[in-house]
Amino acid sequence: MIGPWIRGLLLRRPLRMWGSVTGVALTVLFLSLLLSFVLAGRANMTVRAIQSVPVDWQVLLGQTVSRTEAVQAIQAATPTKTILPVGYADVPGFTSRTGGTVQITGAGKVLGLPIGYAAAFPAELRPLVGAGTGVLLSQQTAANLHAGVGDRVQISRYGAPPVAVTVSGVVDLPQADSLFQAVGAPKGLAPQAPPDNVLLLSAAQWSALFTPQQTARPDTVRQQLHVRLNQILPGDPGRAFDQVNRLANNVEARLAGSAVVGNTLAARLDGARESALYAEALFLFLGLPGAILAAALTFNVAGASAAQRRQEAALLRVRGASERRILHLGGAEALTVALLGTALGALLAALTSPWLTGGTPVSLLSLLPPALAGVALALSATLLPTWQAVRQSTVTAQRQSVPRTTTPLWQTLYLDVALLALAGLVFWRNAAGGYQLVLAPEGVAKASVQAEAFIAPVAFWLGGTLLALRLMDRLLRRAALRRLLRPISGHLAAVVAAALERQGSLLKRGSALVALAVSFAVSTAIFNATYNDQARVDAVLTNGADVTVTGGPNAPAGTQLAALRTLPGVTDAQPLMHRFAYVGADLQDIFGIDAAHFTDVSRLSNTYFKDMTVKEALATLLTTPNAVLVSQETVNDYNLALGDAIHLRLLNAQTHQYQVVPFTFVGVIREFPTAPKDSFLVANASYLAQRTGNPQAEVALLRVSGDPARVMQDAQHLTARLPGVQVTDLKSVRSTIASGLTAVNLAGLSRIELSFAVLMLSAATGLVFALGLAERRRTFTVLNALGATRSQLAAFLNGEALVVAGLGGLFGAIIGLGVAQTLIKLLQGVFDPPPEHMLLPWLYLLALVLAAGLSTALALSFAARASTRRVTEVLRAG
Repeated sequence: MIGPWIRGLLLRRPLRMWGSVTGVALTVLFLSLLLSFVLAGRANMTVRAIQSVPVDWQVLLGQTVSRTEAVQAIQAATPTKTILPVGYADVPGFTSRTGGTVQITGAGKVLGLPIGYAAAFPAELRPLVGAGTGVLLSQQTAANLHAGVGDRVQISRYGAPPVAVTVSGVVDLPQADSLFQAVGAPKGLAPQAPPDNVLLLSAAQWSALFTPQQTARPDTVRQQLHVRLNQILPGDPGRAFDQVNRLANNVEARLAGSAVVGNTLAARLDGARESALYAEALFLFLGLPGAILAAALTFNVAGASAAQRRQEAALLRVRGASERRILHLGGAEALTVALLGTALGALLAALTSPWLTGGTPVSLLSLLPPALAGVALALSATLLPTWQAVRQSTVTAQRQSVPRTTTPLWQTLYLDVALLALAGLVFWRNAAGGYQLVLAPEGVAKASVQAEAFIAPVAFWLGGTLLALRLMDRLLRRAALRRLLRPISGHLAAVVAAALERQGSLLKRGSALVALAVSFAVSTAIFNATYNDQARVDAVLTNGADVTVTGGPNAPAGTQLAALRTLPGVTDAQPLMHRFAYVGADLQDIFGIDAAHFTDVSRLSNTYFKDMTVKEALATLLTTPNAVLVSQETVNDYNLALGDAIHLRLLNAQTHQYQVVPFTFVGVIREFPTAPKDSFLVANASYLAQRTGNPQAEVALLRVSGDPARVMQDAQHLTARLPGVQVTDLKSVRSTIASGLTAVNLAGLSRIELSFAVLMLSAATGLVFALGLAERRRTFTVLNALGATRSQLAAFLNGEALVVAGLGGLFGAIIGLGVAQTLIKLLQGVFDPPPEHMLLPWLYLLALVLAAGLSTALALSFAARASTRRVTEVLRAG
């Protein structure tokens, strides 16, 4: 009996069966893709964190441990690829005599590097001029001393006489922050800035020069072991962070505390695990509503077939079927829906995953939980209506449909108002207090997402939907509906309104589903559009422009500015001075810009400035030649007030000496393209050129209309003869920066969510609407038999479409805007800097409206054809 019953359902109840299968398949598909996205994102963040580390461990050796003992302890604790010794020596300063002048720097450091160090740790050194080994000066030290290849530099030593060396080359130290980290510093202590003056020697030469200083002042000379691990780490960054920490602790325990591990790898993994938690938050914020929506669609489809199930149960009882037999048939239907829906969802996930998730295939781990969820959904959505049908005591009771006249409990308790008030309160608290979504204490393995963060968006989503239901309920009971229907129903508005009022329960359920679908689509679309725009702002903040050509004091990129402007695909090019200035004894980056044209190639945000907008800041620079914008850290350190005169020391290109240059403090700047995160200054390029005698800009910023990769190649070829010049573009920078979720393939997540949102909205406005009309096709057939014209039938159909799709879509759009604003505020930790406002993706929203309109039109066409069928055929079909 079960086989013929299932075949009959598939043939005679196609919308009911395949509608439920579609809901289950969409649920499995969506959950599978999102889970695959999260797992792939975690693994990707771990790999990128490991690859971005210049040196995994920097092991600081104490006075009581030998290098051999430390190497043996490290190798016993974990497999390693490379272990090389590096010497660190503090010195009072350096002196050079070039161009007839004498330059003397402040305190600095001298490093002793063994043979093969640059090959083992290539990210630490970038040769600029001359040789890559021997006596090497850092780029800034060479500028301070005005020294180059072949010049003599005198090194002052503690407890020993000065010694002179000959410069072999000039290098850049891209990872100076980690190279000179304070190994063994207490956790929570602010990281120290790298030294302003650095000289590098071979290990043998360093040992010969600083053994006397070590004897006289052992506190100024230290030995480190730089280690590259060969350990296979878990794909989850949190577990990898915990494992790397335990390995480092094991090394320190083996050496009885006589060595301290500077765990750079763990520090990078620490940031990656925070990004992974943000990915989980996105899954919960943006994924669970979609899954709930798919489940609601399935329950709605099943609920729309309640009358059919009651009739079927009554007929089965008449023919002698027991309650148990009826439940068995319902269970067979549920299992069929579960198997077909789960299989279809898994197949679609496997086929679409490479495109939607950026080439990541769906794994068994990402399929199993969604499959179980799909089976549970199918069983509950199909068995529950059957159980409700068989619990009636008589056949007559089963054939009656008694409308519910009592007020729902949530309306009596004003649950919708309470939820919206709760959402507003939590959102206001978050906005005012700088709430943190992710709790990842530095150095602590345990990290978590704040559960409280989910209150605002969930409460707003649910409260807004319930409020929409309350308004719909009142609208269906009042004369306002007649006025709303009059433009499309004409003189039949009162009759159509009365008919819609009697169908209020079904219409409210359909409009609520449409509101949920629209709110999900709008909120995810706005968030993803805002993220994509802000991620580009973040990349511009790091790179400066579409393509950036970065030179140095000895090879400024500005010399090629005219030629760069003529490259194919380049629409504009602007110079950017990047130099160094002493604020007191602190050496800081100073940037010189052309305030009138800087935004032609780069992008500035109002959030970069304190108490002023971009226009106000640039206008102030234009009207005040010696104006300077100062970072907040410097303002705090030196107790500056607006309008103060600031005297900076800058290197003069003519005298090769630092000279005092007066500036006027006009504003506070928090961020600036290419600037460091801590202390920096921004001034007028013309004023810097005039007071330093050097008009050349070290950096060239290019705005590109064509292929940035092609422009980058052409720029590299053009500047190949300039030593040490680097050319970067937004794509390469965006793939390496690791702020918030930039390590995650959010483009894949956007495709998943937006594609799913269109499907769900089409289903909500089409499939559910068609099912509801199919259940009431008897009414339309009777109207047709009584002589109703096509336009009169269309008045009833269009009235229902207006209530379900029109009002549901309007309420959903309002809810979606509110949820999007809440998401952007709660997930502002993703953005650097935070967005000024949410971005509306008009093209996608237009496509969403078109999809909803098309699906509604198809449903109306289906209902119109059903209403013209002959009375006897319809009665027999029922």
